[in-house]
Amino acid sequence: MKTDIHPKYTDTTFSCACGAEFIAGSTLKEDKFKTEICSKCHPFYTGKQKLIDSSGQVEKFRAKMEKAKAAQAKAASDVKIVEEEEKVKEKTKVIEEKEATTEEVKEEKAEVVEEEAK
Repeated sequence: MKTDIHPKYTDTTFSCACGAEFIAGSTLKEDKFKTEICSKCHPFYTGKQKLIDSSGQVEKFRAKMEKAKAAQAKAASDVKIVEEEEKVKEKTKVIEEKEATTEEVKEEKAEVVEEEAK
């Protein structure tokens, strides 16, 4: 096995932006390393939702989701309106058929009355 090919493994102090510090083994050349987030302040570990959004991406996403929900609700209401219109058309058709039938019956009665009158 070759010697002196592996980096030196030393204890390094990691410090987070939240103020937490911990020591871990690392091959970094520096003795101290600064990080932005750690297990004490990360939302996954804390259970708190903390959004760091400088370009408004979260708001854009939320707006897109609201728009999609509104479109879905509108589509559902449009389907209901179409179904109601079809029901009205069917009822109108039935009523027209009944009226046509009643007119035919009236005409037949009138013909029978005329024939009896002769």
